[in-house]
Amino acid sequence: MNPNSSNFPEGNAVLYCEGAFNTTYGKTAHGLVRFTRRYRVLSVVDSCYAGQDAGDVLDGKNKNIPVFASVEAAEEASRAAGTPVTHFVVGLAPDGGRLSPDARQHVKNALQLGLHIDSGLHDFLSEDPDIAEIAKQKNVRIRDIRKPPPRSQLHFFSGRIEQVESLKIAVLGTDSAIGKRTTAWLLVHALNNAGYRCEMIGTGQTSWMQGADYCLILDSLVNDFVSGEIEYAVWSAWNHSRPDVIVIEGQGSLMNPAYPGGFEILAAGRPDLVFLQHAPMRKEYDGFPGYPLHPLAQQIHAVEMLSGKPVAAVTINHENLPPEKIPLVCDAITQVTGLPAVDVLYSGAGELVNLLIPYLENHKKREP
Repeated sequence: MNPNSSNFPEGNAVLYCEGAFNTTYGKTAHGLVRFTRRYRVLSVVDSCYAGQDAGDVLDGKNKNIPVFASVEAAEEASRAAGTPVTHFVVGLAPDGGRLSPDARQHVKNALQLGLHIDSGLHDFLSEDPDIAEIAKQKNVRIRDIRKPPPRSQLHFFSGRIEQVESLKIAVLGTDSAIGKRTTAWLLVHALNNAGYRCEMIGTGQTSWMQGADYCLILDSLVNDFVSGEIEYAVWSAWNHSRPDVIVIEGQGSLMNPAYPGGFEILAAGRPDLVFLQHAPMRKEYDGFPGYPLHPLAQQIHAVEMLSGKPVAAVTINHENLPPEKIPLVCDAITQVTGLPAVDVLYSGAGELVNLLIPYLENHKKREP
């Protein structure tokens, strides 16, 4: 937990995403290009898009974040501009969190340039003898964000979640790598801009890298402590900040064969309502051909049956959809499900904020 983020930003970052930017395997870099408090993002490394702006590639919106073919080119450009890079951030999110031999060499190159390394992968770079030796020689730091915390620091579920008086919203999804975190952040920013006090509960390494004040790395935890850490993060946000709203980032999806996340968030976070993120053009679970995505109506029913709480809206990931088709697809989803359907990356989260006003008013009436 980091309820005091006054030390942000920590430094200037280059995001390493070779061969994966603008794919589902580059979602960590995508999140950091769109928003982070922890770093000043100066550039992205991916030779496939060298010479372009990362924001233009990702969302068609210039972010003044150039893409380079190598970390050496990115570091040289940053020095020439008078803003030297300090951090090399691994922006890859491959299946299983493993680092390829080529990527490992690029990490070594970054260390030789004197850059700190932040990695959210399951391959712990600080435990690689060659990499650790270079870091020691160059007097730089390696942070493996997914390293499990000491068990003495972990929390078991206690029931203190019942003390939380904030309206709790979980942003779950029908698949992994589908935009849950992005939607959650956009909702948090929109609520804050509308005058509501809102806190984000990050549940993955990218949210930590973005500077979420209340964060756990769900898939780094021993199973016994997952529910307790979710509860503790939500309770801590309420205890320290007393927000009107707490937004919980989802992980995986209930029915994904490899990442069946969400059960613990519903059980331990005990949200009052759910927004369900969905990519209408996906037919199979991401990265798993032959595993058809369960129908949206079935996924809504599963969430509501498990939680006893409503899915209040479907939020859309517009991958493989031309812009002119997005409103038509949203209307079609509303016709089938009876729920509002909103693409917050396309049209903003204002509609979701308006949708939440009655929930906020009713929730305040129920507070003791």
